[in-house]
Amino acid sequence: MAVTTTTQGIKPGICLSTARPSNPYLGMVIFETDTNKMRVWLGSGWSGGYTHTNTITVDYLIIAGGGGGGSAYGTGGGGAGGYLTSSTNLLSGVSYPITVGAGGTVNALNAGTNGTNSVLNSITALGGGGGGGNAGLTGGSAGGSAAGTGTSTAGTAGQGFAGGAGTVGVTHGGGGGGGASANGANASTAVGGAGGAGASSSITGTAVTRAGGGGGGAETTNLANRGAGGSGGGGIGGAGANAGSGTVNTGSGGGGGGGMTVQLGGSGGSGVVIIAYPTTFSVASATTGSPTYSSARAGYHVYTFTSSGSITL
Repeated sequence: MAVTTTTQGIKPGICLSTARPSNPYLGMVIFETDTNKMRVWLGSGWSGGYTHTNTITVDYLIIAGGGGGGSAYGTGGGGAGGYLTSSTNLLSGVSYPITVGAGGTVNALNAGTNGTNSVLNSITALGGGGGGGNAGLTGGSAGGSAAGTGTSTAGTAGQGFAGGAGTVGVTHGGGGGGGASANGANASTAVGGAGGAGASSSITGTAVTRAGGGGGGAETTNLANRGAGGSGGGGIGGAGANAGSGTVNTGSGGGGGGGMTVQLGGSGGSGVVIIAYPTTFSVASATTGSPTYSSARAGYHVYTFTSSGSITL
């Protein structure tokens, strides 16, 4: 049959790969909707087929695990995990790996550890820097520096902000960890610096703030002197009580330890990976890692990964 403006092409048989025609003829063409392959009957079997793909523009939010707060007398708060949001092109029928980073941990009389990276395909958000036992550690956002240092540490450009400086004086405070949208605050005398503010995203259809820096600890027993956690889930600093941890799946930093005896810092919050793409395309054909699906954002499929997995669009 000739292709004309009225016939508009030849339509092959449409089926699933598990339900191919039982009596095919030589040269018969089919398209499998579950594999996106077009196959031809060769007389003794079906051809290997050609896979047809769509290019799908996907919005993403990738947040790495937040850094843990330092543990000692006025240590720095943990920095927020790297925060990346933009769009990328993915192909239908291809399985893409997704890694959700863990939050950093805390150690007695030591710096907190960095959070681990979150990854969508090859797009990588860096784990947040640990709060300093001395200088804060660098990461997506940097951890705050400990009391007695007077210095700050820079975050990674395009992913986060700097940690705050600790005080130098008789009574000390640790700097706040950097957040996704602001530097951690420097400490003042006997008061820990506040964690840097997180950033807001409406990728799910609702504005949510995530990736706040952890507050710095203070070398005092006055609870009022704890550095506040940054908006979006940053842990509060310690001062007469152990510091707070970053909120899970926000990539927020843990608070730095404080007090006149060793009080522990808080652990960093785990990260998250969220992708959204138009409903003109089908829902994902396969996922692992148990993501949450939502259609609350008008016109979009939204998948939220709170643990590592994969997605095939």
